[in-house]
Amino acid sequence: MPWDIWLIFFALGVMVPWRGRYRLRELLAKPSVGKSERLSLYLSTIAFQWLASGIVAWRAWAHGYTADQLGLGARNCWEVGTATIMGAGLLATLHWFNLRRMGRLSDKLRARLRALAERILPQSKPELLLFVALAVTAGICEEFLYRGFAMAAFTQASLPMWSVVVLSSLLFGAAHLYQGRAGLVGTTLLGLLFGATRIVFGSLVPVVAWHISVDIVAGIAGPMYLIDNTRLTGE
Repeated sequence: MPWDIWLIFFALGVMVPWRGRYRLRELLAKPSVGKSERLSLYLSTIAFQWLASGIVAWRAWAHGYTADQLGLGARNCWEVGTATIMGAGLLATLHWFNLRRMGRLSDKLRARLRALAERILPQSKPELLLFVALAVTAGICEEFLYRGFAMAAFTQASLPMWSVVVLSSLLFGAAHLYQGRAGLVGTTLLGLLFGATRIVFGSLVPVVAWHISVDIVAGIAGPMYLIDNTRLTGE
């Protein structure tokens, strides 16, 4: 595997998780986080993910990765379209009910979730609009990085397909380590589902849509169930 591909995996497996944990510690150390700080967080994350995806796409192109290898196509538009719509609806619904369940936990169990939600989830309409842009960015960029590039690179290294899915899912889970152990486990499991789907359909389209739907639900239902007395304001 070329040195620059190794460097990308180092960034995905070490630097990205470290950056997420560091930024979260900074946020949790503050008594509260204001609207401007959340907007800045969303904008900087959007910029970082597009920059990272651009660099990875450049190196993938330089090494001759094809669009099919990266999942940038669809073998059967009807099957892919059906899976995209049905999967997005199902995952969004399940995630909504899961957030509602977490909102009913005891105050002690919900304390960290509430602290995290208060600092990173939108609490006004302008914040929600930018959060949706962040959700779309994360869906496109993270799926390209973990289910597109990472799976293509592991496949190029002649690894068994099961290990390709597992390794890419572990990287994906590590990127969400800032959410704690539950977040690590949950996103790793989601990564396994997304990776298997990527193989079945040979396309990133379904998993991009599924990822976006899950994140948008987090931005709408998360504040509703995890932050006390939260209502989206127009400011």
